[in-house]
Amino acid sequence: MKNEFSFLKSILLFISLSVPASSKLHGNPTHEMVSILNQNRTSRKLSKLNENPGLGCMALQYAELCEGNCSVNNTLSCEPPEDDFTQVFAPNCGVELPTFGTITGHILGCSSKYATPEVAFSDILFRDNRALLVLRNRSHTEVGVGMARLHKGTFFWCLLFSDGGTNSSFALEDNGRGIKQRTGCYSGSAFSCSNAHTICMSLLNSFLGILLSSSCLSNKHL
Repeated sequence: MKNEFSFLKSILLFISLSVPASSKLHGNPTHEMVSILNQNRTSRKLSKLNENPGLGCMALQYAELCEGNCSVNNTLSCEPPEDDFTQVFAPNCGVELPTFGTITGHILGCSSKYATPEVAFSDILFRDNRALLVLRNRSHTEVGVGMARLHKGTFFWCLLFSDGGTNSSFALEDNGRGIKQRTGCYSGSAFSCSNAHTICMSLLNSFLGILLSSSCLSNKHL
C-alpha cells in the first residue's frame, strides 16, 4: 500500500512539473507579437499596424514552407516563388483574391526551442538593424504573424507587412473565418496554437503509459 501511495505521489509530481511546459503555447502568442511590434513602432512615433488575419494566415503558410531550412544561428533562407502567394498561400487560407494587396516586407526566424514572443522579437526576429528597418518602414499599415512548430520540434516565425487599407485587403472568405489551419497559429485568429494541444496530448500519453506499466507490474506480483 505504501509503495502504491509513493507511486501516486510520483505521478502527481510528474503532472505538476509538466503543466508549465504544456502551457507555454496556451492561447495565441502571435497576438502578443503584434502588440510588441506596435509598442516598438509607437515608441518611435510611428503609427500602429492593423492586425490582418488574412495576412497572418499567409504568414503561417510561408512559415510552413520553410520547414527544414532553419540554420544553427536561428536564421532562415527561404524565398518562395512570388506566384505562391496568390496560387498557394491565399487559396489555402481562403483569402479572397480580389482583395489581395501589396506585401511591403517580411521577416523570418526559427528556433529549436519555443521562445516567448518577447524573446523571439529581440533574439530571433529583430536582432539586427536591417530587420528593425523593415519593422519601422513608414509605408506599412498592416501586419500578419504566423508561428508553427514543424520539423523535429523546430519553431518557425513569419511576419508579413502590407500597405493595404483596414478591412479592405486580404479579406478572408466565410465572413472572415477563412479556412481553419491544422498546424500552428496566426494573428487575427480566435484559435489557439494547435502546438499546445500536441504537447498536452504527448504528456497525457506518457502519463497513461506509466500508469499502464505500473498496473501490469502490480498484476504480475499478485
